[in-house]
Amino acid sequence: MQEKRRSLIKKLFGSIVATTGLGFAAKAASHTTDEKEAHNVVYDQDIPLFSGHTILGNMVFIAGKGAHFVGDITSHTDHVLKELEKELIAAGSSMDKVLKVNVYLDDIKDYKGMNEVFKGRFGKKPPVRTTVAVAKGGVPGDSLVEMDCIAYIS
Repeated sequence: MQEKRRSLIKKLFGSIVATTGLGFAAKAASHTTDEKEAHNVVYDQDIPLFSGHTILGNMVFIAGKGAHFVGDITSHTDHVLKELEKELIAAGSSMDKVLKVNVYLDDIKDYKGMNEVFKGRFGKKPPVRTTVAVAKGGVPGDSLVEMDCIAYIS
């Protein structure tokens, strides 16, 4: 009985994936290689710390970018979005291919100002987004905002 239920659930899920196009993740994983490609690796005393971006199949994962200078939320947001764009281009992608953005604000009061600069930067079909205000201690490097994203390469 339990095996029959599992089979039915698998068929149902398969039909949902087929009809909605949610199969991109499976295609991405099998697209080219099982090995991830790390780029722009940052080192801490000759030990790899993190990469600026990582590619797996046709997916690119961009590390968090911040603005480490004195300024307001609009100048910081503009800088961060330009840094994301540079990294996406270096990875062979672009702003209009971004699927997901995570936004980390030092202060939730900056939400409106960040949105004003964010608006329209990802083309006509904006990505899904999560925005949170960080806990005490703030965004690393005294940035008012940090963003990371996931995009595809075609």
